[in-house]
Amino acid sequence: MGFNVKIISTNISRAKTILHNGKDVKTGIFKVPTGDEVTIETYNIIGDEQADLIHHGGEHKAVYAFSVNHYDYWKGILANQDLSYGAFGENFSVSNLAEEDVKIGDQFRFGSALLEVSQPRVPCFKLGIALNNANAVKLFTKTYCTGVYFRVLETGGAQTGDTVSIEKHATHDISIKKLFQAYFDRNYVGLERGFSEALDLKELAPEWKDKLAKRLSITND
Repeated sequence: MGFNVKIISTNISRAKTILHNGKDVKTGIFKVPTGDEVTIETYNIIGDEQADLIHHGGEHKAVYAFSVNHYDYWKGILANQDLSYGAFGENFSVSNLAEEDVKIGDQFRFGSALLEVSQPRVPCFKLGIALNNANAVKLFTKTYCTGVYFRVLETGGAQTGDTVSIEKHATHDISIKKLFQAYFDRNYVGLERGFSEALDLKELAPEWKDKLAKRLSITND
């Protein structure tokens, strides 16, 4: 990572209802930049809303960060040079947050808040809506560059321009990218061993522990 991570844009939104394929869909994915400092609480950022609290937000997905280094790739893939920060539903668009370097359990200081890496982001159909591309979920999954979900260890405030510091390095080698790729790439080398090691991590979110346990039971049948 470097380490030269900085908040380039802070993004929040209220949930709203849109029409998609003839149905009303409520979503909070349309994040927009704010110049104000935001308050990071245990379960979310004040002023930011998630419509589907089963799959978004909560203790282990309280804050979502995505690297601005990925934006040039997506501008090309989507043929959209006007793609703005927050387009992926991230609360913090940050520099140099490389998924291959960020490990489950790493702790970062965003402003005065202390955050802990809990899991990769698994995209849902709403990402396709936000990016106006029906293939966005498939394309996003294939990159293995998912952004990072955090739980909040210490509440606090953060804003655009803040430097992000790493407070604690995890001692294992289960990175966000490695975990996500192992789960979605059936040809990934060391699949079962990687899953077993990840399951032993107390910092890994329960959602992912369930995913890995189910996948292991299938591969062992």
